[in-house]
Amino acid sequence: MHVFIARKVEDTVRQYLKIFPIVAVLGPRQCGKSTLVKTLAATWGDSLYLDLQIDDDLAKLNQPNYFFQSNADKIICLDEIQLVPELFSVLRSVVDKNRQNGKFILLGSASRDLIQQTSESLAGRIGMIYLSPFTLNELHLLEGFNLNTFWLRGGFPDSYLAESDVFSSIWRDNFIKTFIERDIPQLGFQIPALQLKRLLMMCAHNQGQLLNLSKLGESLGLTHPTIKRYIDLLEQTFILRTIVPFETNVKKRLVKSPKVFVRDSGLLHQLLAIPDYNSLLGNPIFGSSWEGMVVENVIVNRPDWNYYFYRTASGDELDLILEKGNQRIAIECKASMTPKLSKGFWRALEVVQPQKTFVITPISGTYDIAPQVVVCGLADFLTIEF
Repeated sequence: MHVFIARKVEDTVRQYLKIFPIVAVLGPRQCGKSTLVKTLAATWGDSLYLDLQIDDDLAKLNQPNYFFQSNADKIICLDEIQLVPELFSVLRSVVDKNRQNGKFILLGSASRDLIQQTSESLAGRIGMIYLSPFTLNELHLLEGFNLNTFWLRGGFPDSYLAESDVFSSIWRDNFIKTFIERDIPQLGFQIPALQLKRLLMMCAHNQGQLLNLSKLGESLGLTHPTIKRYIDLLEQTFILRTIVPFETNVKKRLVKSPKVFVRDSGLLHQLLAIPDYNSLLGNPIFGSSWEGMVVENVIVNRPDWNYYFYRTASGDELDLILEKGNQRIAIECKASMTPKLSKGFWRALEVVQPQKTFVITPISGTYDIAPQVVVCGLADFLTIEF
């Protein structure tokens, strides 16, 4: 039986419950949303949890106004809320009759429907929080933590905490299968499962590369707009992340296409049939896999920063640029413990002019290699305050 692992967003959930009548916790399926809320609810007193995928729980909401009125003294948690979008208008009515903060918690594993509905029905009444799978700074101080295991298996709790790499792989394989064959149709999208699986595998093979919708469309026999719609859907369900290029006012030929990443490194390795860490070491995706894991951990832990990448047609490149106000941080991801930096990296720094640059590698500790350029481990970077 797994021990509960504290999540970084716990304090944010508590804070939002004091500010908003409704708090939505969004994130991919099986990332730990239900566990988080149930654990927090144990400290709240009287609360009620309904999983809208279970028929018995769903039946309790046949007359939602009556149900909410009868349980007005409880905090009500509704899981997989995107499956019953008609509840949003009811929730708005209930909240407007009794404007009391911290009454409803909504859990959703797809942002598209939830955000679309709440923007129409619950604006000003709801606070939204994103919960990712485990990030490195939630795990690295735990007894027995191993960076390579986390990198291989990814952050989904059941994958990371599995008894072995084989069990983890079986879990991830079933996750992908269920996501494609059940979750996507439940959202109202009738996409052939084989087609979507092939698209995911192609994105995995192109981890950290420029997104070429036309090339993907040709390979799958689909139109440019259809591929764009599929990619958007995979982003809205938290499986893919695209990163837009950094805009500068210099007269350089900058690339305009976004980069694409499979967000969870474990799902990436499952799509590429990489069974263990030694196989990852010998795979051409090794460097891109490290980049994807670093990028995802950094972005999730810096939710109030804007993020970009920088690349010119001549190959000058920075993997990640973070901006907030007048602060600018550059990040380069290197899977080597003794990173070698290209001339294109230094030229990119001259153009982008970040206040600080970090080269993130699989090490522990930090050391300077140039003024305001620091080599450090991912765990070390995530502890730095800007």
